[in-house]
Amino acid sequence: MSQSENVITVKKNGPLMCKGDITVLSADGEILLQDKEAWLCRCGASRKMPFCDGSHKRTAFIDEGKVNDSRSETLNGETGSLVITVKPSAMLSFKGPVTLQNEDGSTSSQRKRGALCRCGASVNKPFCDVSHKQTGFCAD
Repeated sequence: MSQSENVITVKKNGPLMCKGDITVLSADGEILLQDKEAWLCRCGASRKMPFCDGSHKRTAFIDEGKVNDSRSETLNGETGSLVITVKPSAMLSFKGPVTLQNEDGSTSSQRKRGALCRCGASVNKPFCDVSHKQTGFCAD
């Protein structure tokens, strides 16, 4: 599996570290960030949603920082930007070639689209399993 130019690293007990050609959009298409790096909250407690503000440390967010993905694809050298859209009170939806990796740097998955948990309750972290609906997660 070859490495994509866009990489999301799932940090143990912490945020998603995104590197590459990254654009973060609001649900209505407003550019929230366009940069080479973004740190995105996945504990559900950040006051700077969708970005990490370190709240995972005070909320005792626990996650092993591993990617288990039965839907992994082969990117075949595909490149391009990674666009992450913040869904209101829901997931982070992404489109574009990306490698998702464990905190230790081992590559676990490649994808062209998907949905990442930002409420902290998914049992399939880092992916969304719609637990935000059961927990009443509320964030723009």
